[in-house]
Formats: sequence, structure tokens, C-alpha cells
Amino acid sequence: MSTLELTKENFDEVVSSNDFVLIDFWADWCGPCKMFAPVYDKASATHSDLVFAKVDTEAQPELAAAFQIQSIPTLMIVRDKVAIFAQPGALPAPALEDVIAQARAVDMEEVRKSVAEAQPGS
Repeated sequence: MSTLELTKENFDEVVSSNDFVLIDFWADWCGPCKMFAPVYDKASATHSDLVFAKVDTEAQPELAAAFQIQSIPTLMIVRDKVAIFAQPGALPAPALEDVIAQARAVDMEEVRKSVAEAQPGS
């Protein structure tokens, strides 16, 4: 699957209709973003069962603001509509593979339980 370009128009649909979405927040002028891009693209080819997406923070400032992106590149992983990982910085390929493996191993039942317990009135 190729990498999707996320916009404020399609973001909710993509995240809510897919169980596992990796999101790269980037900008064209960003040197570390350009270094991370081929690593991210290679991982998207390796993990064809996952959705890889990109948010151009220059073209989509509302999305960058909504997720409080202050440094790029920032990698975010959303599973079952819950952001379970967000970290700025260009990751080398082995680190990205490790993050993906850890995200796959997350027990989403436990995450949902924790989220529910953190809600006011729980």
C-alpha cells in the first residue's frame, strides 16, 4: 500500500476506518524529515498490512495544531482510534522497526480500559 496524504478533510475517515495507522508529520523544508522519508517509505513496503500516512504540516496547519506538533518529523501511531505513540525526531530503520513491533504488541483491551478509567465520572 502506498503512503496516504492526510488532510483535515480525510483524517477522521482514515483513522476511524483503519485499526493501525502510522502518521509522519513533516514539512518540505525540514532536513531531518527528508532523511526520515526513505526509512518511512521502506517500512511502508515491508508492513503492507498497516496504513502509513503523512501530514504536511505546512499544508495542514490545523492538523499539526490539533496534535500539538512542535517538532518535525514526528511519528504518531494510532491503533483503534487511540494515539498510543508520538515521538519527534527522525528514527533510523532499526528503531522504526522496534517501535512498530512494540505498537503491534500493545494490548488494546488494556489501553481502552485505562482510557475509560481516566474519563471523568468513571
